[in-house]
Amino acid sequence: MTNVFARFVKDESGATAIEYGLIAALVAVVAITGMTTLGTKLSALFTGIAGKLTAPA
Repeated sequence: MTNVFARFVKDESGATAIEYGLIAALVAVVAITGMTTLGTKLSALFTGIAGKLTAPA
């Protein structure tokens, strides 16, 4: 029984999987934040360009 417990304590594969999951979640949050910011700025840019194109000369 102690041998099984010792192997369980030494097994770090679950910890590694959790770490990879946390890294993936962090990358996803950063990507979503960046894309949202970029999308907002691009929308404002295109709105400004459209306003200049339709403005009377």
